[in-house]
Amino acid sequence: MFDNLSQRLSAVVKSLRGQARLTEDNIQDALRDVRMALLEADVALPVVRDFISTVKTRALGQEVLRNLSPGQAVIGVVHEELTKLMGLQQAVLNLAARPPAVILLAGLQGAGKTTTAGKLARLIREQMNKKVLLVSCDVYRPAAIDQLQTLAEQVQVDFFRGGSTETPVEIARAAIDYAKRHYQDVLILDTAGRLAIDEMMMDEIHRLHEVTDPVETFFVVDSMQGQDAVNTAKAFSQALPLTGVIVTKLDGDARGGAALSVKAITGVPIKFVGVGEKLTGLEPFYPERMASRILGMGDVLGLIEEARRGVDMEEAEKLSRKMKAGKGFDLEDFKAQMVQMRKMGGVGSLLDKLPQEYAKLSVNAGDNDRTFIRIEGIINSMTALERSKPEIIKASRKRRIAAGAGVQVQDVNRLLAQFDQMQKMMKMFSRGGMGKMMRQMQSLMPMRRR
Repeated sequence: MFDNLSQRLSAVVKSLRGQARLTEDNIQDALRDVRMALLEADVALPVVRDFISTVKTRALGQEVLRNLSPGQAVIGVVHEELTKLMGLQQAVLNLAARPPAVILLAGLQGAGKTTTAGKLARLIREQMNKKVLLVSCDVYRPAAIDQLQTLAEQVQVDFFRGGSTETPVEIARAAIDYAKRHYQDVLILDTAGRLAIDEMMMDEIHRLHEVTDPVETFFVVDSMQGQDAVNTAKAFSQALPLTGVIVTKLDGDARGGAALSVKAITGVPIKFVGVGEKLTGLEPFYPERMASRILGMGDVLGLIEEARRGVDMEEAEKLSRKMKAGKGFDLEDFKAQMVQMRKMGGVGSLLDKLPQEYAKLSVNAGDNDRTFIRIEGIINSMTALERSKPEIIKASRKRRIAAGAGVQVQDVNRLLAQFDQMQKMMKMFSRGGMGKMMRQMQSLMPMRRR
C-alpha cells in the first residue's frame, strides 16, 4: 500500500546526499518533496501542514546529532514524527469490564465492519482464550445477519440472532441478556452502515451506545476512502466516544492516507489493521513498525511474530534433523514447507515486511504464491512411493502426474529438477558447505521460469 510513499521519501533522502549539513535551503527543498508525497498518499491537508512544520523545526533544531549525515538526520526525524502521528505506541484491546465486555463496531457501509467482527472474534477467542458472542444489529441489510452468522461458525464462536421485527436497540438488549445467561466473556456488536453520514444513522448508533455501554467503541474505516475518510472520522468522533480505530484493507492498492490521518483527526489510537480477506488477516497496530515500513526499513519483528504463529515447531524441528543428517528430505517435506509459507501469508506478505532493498524480490510474489499452489497439486498427484523416491518418476509416471494436476509434463520436470537442487543444497548444508549453498539459493525459487 505505501510503496509510492516509500519511494518518494527514499528519493528525498537521496537528494540530500553530498550535502555537508542541513540548512534552511536544503531542508526546505526536501520537505517540499515530503509534503507532496504525503498529499499524493491522501493524507489530510491539516495533518500534512502540522507534520511538515514539526519536522522542519526539529530538523533545524538541536535534536539532530552532528555525527549523522543530512539524509540520516531527516529520515530519523521523519520516522519519529510518523510514529507520533500514528499513535506513538501500541494501544492494546481493553476488556476490563464485568462480563460480557461489549465491543461496538461503527462505520460506513462497505468499510468491512462485518468481516472485521468475525476476524476480531477469532483473535479474541484464540489469543485471549475468551468466550465470544457475535450479534448483528443491521436490520436493514438481511444479508449482513446471515454473513455474520456464517463467520461465527467459521471462527467457532456463538451467534445471537434477533427477531425479524425487533429494532436494533431491542436486539442489542436481548443479546446482552443472552450473553449474561450463557456466561459469554465478550459481546461483539456489528452495527448498520450507510453510504453516507446521516442524522438517522448517527442517532441510532448513539442510542445503541447508551443501551450497551461498550468497553470498546471502534470506528472501522476503509483505507481506500482517501481524503473522504477524514470527514467520516470527524463525524463519528463527534457522535460517539470512540476508544479506537480499525483500518481495513491495508494490504490493498490504496494510497494509505487514512492510516496516517485518522489518529490525528479522531484523537483515538489505531488498535487493529485488516491485512487480507482471510479471517486470520487482523493484526494489532504498532505505530513504530508501520513508520519503519513506510520509510522502507521493513518490519522484522512482525515477520518473526508471523513465523511463530504460522510455523509448526514440531515439523520445523523434524526438518532440521533431516537437514543435519543430510538425508531423508523428500517431496512430502518439500510440500510441507510450501504449506507453512502459505500459512504465514504467502511470499507477498513476508516480503512486504522486509526492508526496501529487498522490494525488487516482491515483483513476482503473486506469481510465486500461485506457483506454490501448482506445486502442491503436482505433489498431491503422486503416490506415497513417488514422493519418497522421486528418482523412480520416469516418462509414463510424469504423464500421469501431469494429467492429475492439470499441468504440463514440463512443469513436473521443472519441479523435479529444482527439488534435486534442493536435495543437493541440503547435503552441502549437512557437510558445512555454507558458501556453496548460498551461491545456489537463487535457483531455488519454486518453478521459476527463466
